[in-house]
Amino acid sequence: MSLVAACLLTGLALLGFGSFLSLGSPGFFRALERFPRSRTATLILFGLATVLVLYEVTQLGEADFGRYRWWLFAFFAALAGGAWFLVPDFLGIRGLAVLLLLIAAELLRAAYLEPPTSRLFLVGFVYFVILAALYLAAVPYRFRDGVEGLRARPVLRRVLGTFTALYGVGLCVLPLSFGATSP
Repeated sequence: MSLVAACLLTGLALLGFGSFLSLGSPGFFRALERFPRSRTATLILFGLATVLVLYEVTQLGEADFGRYRWWLFAFFAALAGGAWFLVPDFLGIRGLAVLLLLIAAELLRAAYLEPPTSRLFLVGFVYFVILAALYLAAVPYRFRDGVEGLRARPVLRRVLGTFTALYGVGLCVLPLSFGATSP
């Protein structure tokens, strides 16, 4: 993926999410409130995260514990199966966190060795997403608390949604400046 595509895709995602957040439709918040314990969301997000992590494990090189990739594959497959059956609470949130981490890795690969001025806004946001994903994976019930807090404070919700949408617009416009910064 190129840096231009990474900026555009991230910007469009932020613009869409920020717009929904600032508009605050009741259906959007109902979906967010049901998401942490939704079996459908868990099946889709956790299942997709499991498949992608297992695929990444099969692609490990010699320097990345590649000699043990099949042992790691079996371990992570057993871990995912055990989590599905033994700890089903908030697996949708944890699956989302894993997917965010995998997406963040791709976005950071796209920005690797690019000029610092062209990648700053994307990489800064990606590091924020990494921190948020790690936090939500550790304490997934905070997602529910955050949704309730945003519903209770409409001004904060509108400000956060507007800022997110504007940041998305900025990321969409940013690739226009790439040609001007290169020698």
